[in-house]
Amino acid sequence: MFELFYEMWSFAFMQRAFVATTVLSASVAPIGAFLVLRRLSLAGEAMAHAITPGVVIGFVVAGLSVMSLLVGGLVAGVVAAVLTALLARKRILRSDASLASIYLIALAAGIFILSAAGSAVPLKSFLFGSILGIDDGSMVLVGGVATVTLFSFAFLLRPLIVSTCDPTFFEAQSKRTWIIEQAFMLLLVLNLLAAFKTLGTLMAIGLMILPATSARYWSSTITVQLGLTFFFALASCWVGLTLSYLFPETPSGPAIVLTAGGFFLLSVLLGPLGFGGRWRKPSDQTSKTLAQTSNKERPQ
Repeated sequence: MFELFYEMWSFAFMQRAFVATTVLSASVAPIGAFLVLRRLSLAGEAMAHAITPGVVIGFVVAGLSVMSLLVGGLVAGVVAAVLTALLARKRILRSDASLASIYLIALAAGIFILSAAGSAVPLKSFLFGSILGIDDGSMVLVGGVATVTLFSFAFLLRPLIVSTCDPTFFEAQSKRTWIIEQAFMLLLVLNLLAAFKTLGTLMAIGLMILPATSARYWSSTITVQLGLTFFFALASCWVGLTLSYLFPETPSGPAIVLTAGGFFLLSVLLGPLGFGGRWRKPSDQTSKTLAQTSNKERPQ
């Protein structure tokens, strides 16, 4: 077994895959944590489909160029986010309904353009991931997006925590709350685009959401959840890549997401805020406190 692990690390493509997923885990962890905390998990999935037309147009115009896909997807994501914000201001539809409507139109438009342009077999590596074949341009993209994301969170972390815990207070203290919202959505789009050459858009959403939902069952503190989200994302990537190497027929992207799903199930069963908290016996101090409370409430 040790020889297999040594052999795995001796290949350059496996080293690049481990480095890329490590950097990607650090980048998507805060995005996924706040998607779950702000109850925007499905919005992340919707945004992944909303950028499809831009990616397809970039592919049709310039082929499998990292820059063309980045620009196309970024423009499509920004347009979808702006339209969602404008529709939400009318108060007729909630932002999630507006985003769902936009992403359905965008997804249909992307499929239509894809069909009209002919075969798009090379594009599948972007949609479903090709972490074992990541090139230099994609490595630079992942590293650049991670740098921008972590640097931005140095300024956005406090406003995001306040707006998540007490949105009414945040709106009363700030007149431009939409800046924080749009900045967060922009970072979401950037991380989705960075994941095209690694896990693919669909698998990237799994790496964002599943580690964050797993962390929710272990702590109610936001800062602890951020750290646990990164830990679960990193462990999922490393274990998934190892499984895909040990079992060559196993695709790396789904293996990573299924590993994250395994951590989620374990967290549900064993986490102190999941079923694991119900199975634990109360401590002596807790039992004593409950007994004192019961005696006080008992009629004399």
